[in-house]
Amino acid sequence: MKHCLRKFRIIVSFVLIFNVVFYINLYASQDAFVYDVQLKNNRDDLIVYFQIKNAFTDKISEAVLKGVPASFSSHIRLVQVTSNILDTEIADFKITATLKYNILKKQFVVLRPWKSEKPFVTDSFEEAKKLMSEVYNLKVLELSNLVKGEKYKLELKADLDKVTLPLYLHYIFFFVSFWDFETDWNVTKFIY
Repeated sequence: MKHCLRKFRIIVSFVLIFNVVFYINLYASQDAFVYDVQLKNNRDDLIVYFQIKNAFTDKISEAVLKGVPASFSSHIRLVQVTSNILDTEIADFKITATLKYNILKKQFVVLRPWKSEKPFVTDSFEEAKKLMSEVYNLKVLELSNLVKGEKYKLELKADLDKVTLPLYLHYIFFFVSFWDFETDWNVTKFIY
C-alpha cells in the first residue's frame, strides 16, 4: 500500500511540475512589449505615440469578461545623455488606463484620464482593447526644456497593475496571478 501511495505522489508531482513548466513557457512566448514608438513635436511640446503588443492574453480577456477591471500603466522617462557617468533625468511620469466591463449592460468602459476626463464606452471588446493598448498624442514635456544639439533618450515601459480583489474573492479568481505582465524598457535615442 505504501508503495502505491509513493507512486501516486510521484505521478502527481510530475504532473504538477509539467503543468507549471508548460504554463510558464506558454506565457513567456506571449510576453507583452512596447513597440511602434514615434516621437513628434508640435510648436511647443514633445509628443510621443506608442503601442503595447500582446497585452491581452487569454487569461486577461477572460478576467475582464467576468467583470474584473484591468489597468495598464505606462511609465515614461526622458533622460538627457551626458558625457558624465550619470545622465540627467528631465521627465518621469506614469499614465494609467483602466478597462471595466459592465456585465449587465454588456458595455466596456475605458478610462484614460491623461487623455480625457470623460470615459469611452463601447460594445466592442476589440475597440476597448485597442484603446487600452495605444497611446497617442501624449505630451512628454515642453520643447523649451530641451537643448538644441543635445542627445536624449526616451524610455517607455508598460505593466498591468496588480488587481486587488475583496477578501476571499482572490480564491475564486485564482487565475489573476497568472495574468500579470511588465514589459522591458523600450529606449528611443534622439538628438534635439
